[in-house]
Amino acid sequence: MVAVTRIVWERPAGGASTGREMQVELVERARSGDHEAFSELARASFGRLYGAAKLILRDQDRAQDAVQEALVLAWKHVRAIRDPEAWDAWLYRLTVRACYRLARSAKRRDVTELHVEPDAETAAGHDFTISLVERERLGRELGRLPVDQRAVMVLHFYLDLPLTEAADVLDIPVGTAKSRLHRGLATLRTALSDESRNGAIAAGERTA
Repeated sequence: MVAVTRIVWERPAGGASTGREMQVELVERARSGDHEAFSELARASFGRLYGAAKLILRDQDRAQDAVQEALVLAWKHVRAIRDPEAWDAWLYRLTVRACYRLARSAKRRDVTELHVEPDAETAAGHDFTISLVERERLGRELGRLPVDQRAVMVLHFYLDLPLTEAADVLDIPVGTAKSRLHRGLATLRTALSDESRNGAIAAGERTA
């Protein structure tokens, strides 16, 4: 059975390319209306925001829309940031909220299941540290989780945020974040265990 409690995604390249001091300086300049500074911040953040959005939404186009919406809101309201060091957490919050809105609108338009099969880019850039077959199974089951559980898992495992910070980004109590993570992992364990058991039974029937 896949050890889903050890889900690991590769961190997106360039995630630490902007040093903390430089980032603070750029945020301060952006707050003063410097569009070039904001553009540099956006470029440095785009990879991990898009990676997180794609894992939450399981759809490249919607992920692109979510990040675009988050960055537009960030530019409109950048002067509202009181602590420049809170830039990353603020962007994560805007992106997750955009993902939630797009997920809700997608459900209203179409009741079919969200696309969950990993594409070539996802397999190359955000790989699980398990075999290809198991990764596909895990990706399929991950896509079936409620979006709120998926969001906690992405913030915790992909963006590597402690649950306290993930809860802050999601504007929920830490206990709620822990509960969603626990339920999501339990659901994945059950689904993958059942699938493995059914596969073993089918294989046994074929050889009988």
